[in-house]
Amino acid sequence: MYPLYRCSPLKGGDGGGPSECDNQYHSDDTPVVALSTGWFDNMSRCLRNITIYGNGSVEAVVVDECDSTMGCHEEHNHQPPCDNDIVNASRIVWEALGVPKDSWGWLDITWSDA
Repeated sequence: MYPLYRCSPLKGGDGGGPSECDNQYHSDDTPVVALSTGWFDNMSRCLRNITIYGNGSVEAVVVDECDSTMGCHEEHNHQPPCDNDIVNASRIVWEALGVPKDSWGWLDITWSDA
């Protein structure tokens, strides 16, 4: 049995807060990612580069966690928890991978520490 989450971000955007690693906001023009909780590994990958492979390859800096354990409350902008295998990337990462804009959102990738 899996939990059912009935929550969504407030109207008007994702409302994300500053990143977990450096308490900063990052431009979509900067190659940054958030990793799901297990991969984030208690901040051990903070501000480290990873290489993402999928329709090409690109390096990005880990700046945040996509929480796989909590969700649906204000701290997580009322969003449900992330899956356990998420690499949430900035726009420039999608572009560097050569993914057409209408396909942004989900892509089978692999990644490694750079």
